Amino acid sequence: MLLYVERWLKAPMQRGDGCIEPRNTGTPQGGVISPLLANLFLHYAFDTWMTRTHPAIPFERYADDIICHCRTRAEADALKVALDERLLACKLTVNPQKTKIVYCKDTNRKEEYSEITFDFLGYTFRPRLAAWPNGKFGVSFLPGASERVLRDIRKNVRQWGLQRRSDKALDDLARMFNPYIRGWINYFGHFYRSALIPTLRRIDFHLVRWAQRKLKRFRQRPRQARDWLSRVARKTPELFAHWKLLYANSRMPGAVLAERLTYRSGRARW
Repeated sequence: MLLYVERWLKAPMQRGDGCIEPRNTGTPQGGVISPLLANLFLHYAFDTWMTRTHPAIPFERYADDIICHCRTRAEADALKVALDERLLACKLTVNPQKTKIVYCKDTNRKEEYSEITFDFLGYTFRPRLAAWPNGKFGVSFLPGASERVLRDIRKNVRQWGLQRRSDKALDDLARMFNPYIRGWINYFGHFYRSALIPTLRRIDFHLVRWAQRKLKRFRQRPRQARDWLSRVARKTPELFAHWKLLYANSRMPGAVLAERLTYRSGRARW
């Protein structure tokens, strides 16, 4: 096993122009083997160390992205110093731009702090308005799809060129692109789904333009095209993966269902 790890670490890297670049240590950014090697090394350098030295602090780690849950600012500061020393002993360093202490501000935690948001695995964690189980509304510290993810989704939708596919029927477009839409909803819609809704509505914007090219009666009538698409969506909400989220049980064209979000209290503050 050690032989393979050594070969992976020292294997030369081929750039896009075909140039071979020799390497002696580390793993290349974006390398296929990099996540596996990061998991192997950080299991020793971080996971077992945290379990041994800070058993009361829960944490999540995905490759080299880590979140530690501290109860006080003093505990967070002490952990950051200890973590810097541990990684330095393992010949690693933290990224100063990405490493920070965040205060999980919400209705019950009202202190002021400069950092109250962070990104993790495509989600942005920050204070958000949510409906609590008792029927009241308040601010909870919740994850939602990050702006970078939403921007990438909108870029992908534009690249589909839906308005130029007038040779396709509506159900053809659904079969072509539902796997992408369903994947976005299943992952980024798992928490605070309403953050995803405005971006999903951009798909319908492009479908309206498709309808204007496909159907002559809508060529210069975008409003009629929108109304037609809304009627189709309410009649067959299962056609596109996002239509159930946007149109199911809605009475008005283009209406978006409000989502009741569950408030989850937690002891971790930082």
